[in-house]
Amino acid sequence: MKSGYELFTTHGLRKASLDELVAPAGIAKSSFYQFFDSKEELYLQLMLRETGSIKTRVIDRALLATDDTREALRRFLRATLDELATNPLWRRLMTHPEEMQAVARKLDPERAAAIVDNPATALVEYVTEKKAQGELVDVDPAVVVGVLQTVLLAPRNAEHLGDPATTRRSSTS
Repeated sequence: MKSGYELFTTHGLRKASLDELVAPAGIAKSSFYQFFDSKEELYLQLMLRETGSIKTRVIDRALLATDDTREALRRFLRATLDELATNPLWRRLMTHPEEMQAVARKLDPERAAAIVDNPATALVEYVTEKKAQGELVDVDPAVVVGVLQTVLLAPRNAEHLGDPATTRRSSTS
């Protein structure tokens, strides 16, 4: 699990080979399959191991810690940014959603049920509830969640946005 965590956070799901996963543990590939059905299953186990504590920090202690919707969303954003800065696996999941989709494709329905109680689901439920109460704009909750996710990913991609001073100078030239 330790080598999986390191490889998945640095190389990603596709580029982490089974040979690289088993080598640090000193086991054969066939032994890996005694514990996991696939790399995706290992990835899922790592995600599940962290999801509860992430949900506690981001949802329970931030989003749900106040009745003020604006303050709750501010706290949620701050807690999520902190999580993205300190948790490489969570950062990987947020910046590479295709990896979560690859994991989800391999899940049986019972395993899929295990990931229902997670920060993303809790956020959708919160936004849906606040929309119904008239505290948020009357749009599809998925749109609000999408905007929040975009805001969260902006700092992660700041280096691709360019220096505003440089951009302004080159556009006026």
